[in-house]
Amino acid sequence: MNRDLRELEQALNIRFHNRKLLAQAFTHSSYVNENRGKAVHNERLEFLGDAVLELCVSDYLYHRYPKRTEGELTKLRASIVCEPSLVEFANELEFGSYVRLGRGEEITGGRSRPALLADVFEAFIGALYLDQGIQAVQDFLHRVMFPKISQYDQPQITDYKTRLQEYVQQHALGLLEYRIVDEQGPAHDKHFISEVYMNEVCLGRGSGRTKKEAEQQAAAKALAELTTP
Repeated sequence: MNRDLRELEQALNIRFHNRKLLAQAFTHSSYVNENRGKAVHNERLEFLGDAVLELCVSDYLYHRYPKRTEGELTKLRASIVCEPSLVEFANELEFGSYVRLGRGEEITGGRSRPALLADVFEAFIGALYLDQGIQAVQDFLHRVMFPKISQYDQPQITDYKTRLQEYVQQHALGLLEYRIVDEQGPAHDKHFISEVYMNEVCLGRGSGRTKKEAEQQAAAKALAELTTP
């Protein structure tokens, strides 16, 4: 069962003038197929939102990094608007819980399917653009996405999860498992706490504004724990 979209409006502090647009953004084609004539799916909004999102991110990067080349900006933009990143933002905002799905899609776990979540995020951007214009979209992204862009612009930062995995495998120490043990803050400003376990023993604990960042911090502490004499 999907949650009431009024909860989402309240959480995001955004009030849609045309609530049909908001409902459409969260309506999957599987729902429309099972409820002919009762709803419109979000695929056209997804198409529009994809273009609006790319424009807004391009504009932000252009002004944020005045010395970057076209190639560098293109690469950075691609890392931000790719499916895994959009899924991460959609999950932080709990978008999956608001989607209207057909029964078959619901049963097969569509609510957490990455492609569906990325599409819903883009559809929401499209709906917000049509309802309130480009400035409203930029304001939303400045709160939700842009503060976290720096994590996509740090290729020099060590990938502690990969290093930890390689160390554990090299020494045949066991199996690793990451667990999000706590989430704090409102939907648009989450703070995550992650722990990494090996053979059910906690080796490290980390925190961050995204699950990925929290897991990296936990991995860094676990690696230090394992390698410190």
